Amino acid sequence: MNLNILNTEVQNFINSNLKTDLTKLILKGSPFNTIAIQEIAEQIVSKNKCETKLPTWFSTKNIYYPNKLNIEQTSSEITANYKANLVSGSSLIDLTGGFGIDTYYFSKKIKNSTHCEINNDLSEIVSHNYQQLKVSTIKTVQSDGLLFLQEHYKTYDWIYVDPSRRNDSKGKVFLLEDCIPNIPKNLQLLFKNASNILIKVSPILDITSAIHELEFVKEIHIVAVENEVKELLFVLEKNYVGKISIKTVNISKKKNQFFNYTFNETLTATYAEPQKYLYEPNSAILKSGGFTQVSSLLKIDKLHPHSHLYTSNEILDFPGRVFKIDYCITYDKKLLKTLIPSKKANITTRNFPETVEQIRKKTGIKDGGNQYLFFTKDLFDKLKIIICSKI
Repeated sequence: MNLNILNTEVQNFINSNLKTDLTKLILKGSPFNTIAIQEIAEQIVSKNKCETKLPTWFSTKNIYYPNKLNIEQTSSEITANYKANLVSGSSLIDLTGGFGIDTYYFSKKIKNSTHCEINNDLSEIVSHNYQQLKVSTIKTVQSDGLLFLQEHYKTYDWIYVDPSRRNDSKGKVFLLEDCIPNIPKNLQLLFKNASNILIKVSPILDITSAIHELEFVKEIHIVAVENEVKELLFVLEKNYVGKISIKTVNISKKKNQFFNYTFNETLTATYAEPQKYLYEPNSAILKSGGFTQVSSLLKIDKLHPHSHLYTSNEILDFPGRVFKIDYCITYDKKLLKTLIPSKKANITTRNFPETVEQIRKKTGIKDGGNQYLFFTKDLFDKLKIIICSKI
């Protein structure tokens, strides 16, 4: 951590060059004797990445930024705020603190928080930034989180951990046991120090496999932002033996969408031919796999057991995209061309033997326009094209 970066003239230089071509800036060299131009460029790159992801940090004076990888791997303020609403009590320890976004938001709900970070430089950066953010209830510790728990026996209301999905020998991994730290292996240690554990895992992790790897799973939260799954969260409670709640959310500027159900609950879907409206679940629901639950709990018909599209005659408040069906035809390229005179449409495939790229090549339909085409199968396994207008 080069403290000279925090000098007023250096900070002014960084802020005045946020939109400057970095290649040209680097070629000019550093105007400061104590700071390399590469250090300045790193601050510019990382700060730019925070403008929409971490606006509080971006707008606060004298924030010191780590390398861009740390920024890319950290939670956004939106998802950190969501996680903060899952915890309560007076104490929490974040075992894998990173850039400290999650701990910052936990501190708004928890009286005393501890931020553990094994990387000394990053730990120093976080400590400095908390001072700029005027946070006084977070203790920063430069240590391996698990080692800190073993050496300083103390109980907490909550333990939070975001295991690294990169392994020195295996590269990028997706099983919990292959992440660092190994949560399944260390669950006994964690439950010695807290009755509640919140785990953030890779969004592509298989939910059922993770449940089998863990113990005492109480809730699973699937968090999407603007219809992109960002986080998969597991809430564990010591000795919990009840049903597991699946909670999905799609956080959007327009409207947040929620859909909750019970894991492995036996429910039955209903089916129908395309009616007046078509519904496509948001990405959080698609990740959850709760397709039968959507039909049963929302009382809406599916088109096919494997299509994951829904239909109704009366418009419903639905956690996903809603369309008015204009036409429903069999897969006929000639007929399709007459119905899409502009040769522009948004194409989605669900349970269909051809890809979007293959369809565009065959039909000549380019991306864009106000019409939406769903290529899918109906209840009788017939290939269908549903032509829609978005509501």
